[in-house]
Amino acid sequence: MIWSLKGWIGEKALTFGMWLHLDRNVYRRVHDIVIPASNGTTQIDHVLVSVYGIFVIETKNYTGWIFGNERDDQWCQVIYGRKYHFQNPLRQNYRHTKCLAEFLDVNHDWIHPVVIFVGDSRFKTPMPDNVLHGGLRSYLAKFQEPIFSTSAVEIILNKLQAGKKTGINHTQHLHSLHVRHSSTTSCPKCGGELVMRTARKGANAGGQFFGCSQYPKCKYVRSL
Repeated sequence: MIWSLKGWIGEKALTFGMWLHLDRNVYRRVHDIVIPASNGTTQIDHVLVSVYGIFVIETKNYTGWIFGNERDDQWCQVIYGRKYHFQNPLRQNYRHTKCLAEFLDVNHDWIHPVVIFVGDSRFKTPMPDNVLHGGLRSYLAKFQEPIFSTSAVEIILNKLQAGKKTGINHTQHLHSLHVRHSSTTSCPKCGGELVMRTARKGANAGGQFFGCSQYPKCKYVRSL
């Protein structure tokens, strides 16, 4: 990913504008929170809590053309004729929603992942409706059926705020990431068991690697 101070400033301006159009009394916000999970920690950019559900928002500041599919492990950014690959943000956000559901002890179906590209980028492949380039308010308006009571919203907010005040700091989170991604027993994406597999075809036929036991739901692999 190409980063610049101008891009960072632009991201902050666009993010501010994104919140500016939302009713603060309906969509209650918690930003930049690190929460514990059964297989480490996860850091979430933004959480919106409302009676219509919980929205976990991942923001991405990219320029250029964006290519991706919800099933791909990585997406591609093309800028000035050069390609840069980055982790599929939908898969990244899926872990966030799973961890948050566990932390809050709520039904995972009540938590909605959203990915918003805030930079000067353009989608070059069809994207799911929860991958946005603006238009957050319109997307949220699709959810009109109440799930939580107003008192339940307050309980969720209190738990998130308490987690921010007494929870895990970013240094601990980075250490947790290192431990999780170096584990030979637990999948860093879904927490499932890692098992030894043997490649059946291709250039690496006969070679061994670690794969997630939850395949095909989780397609995480790592070489030995």
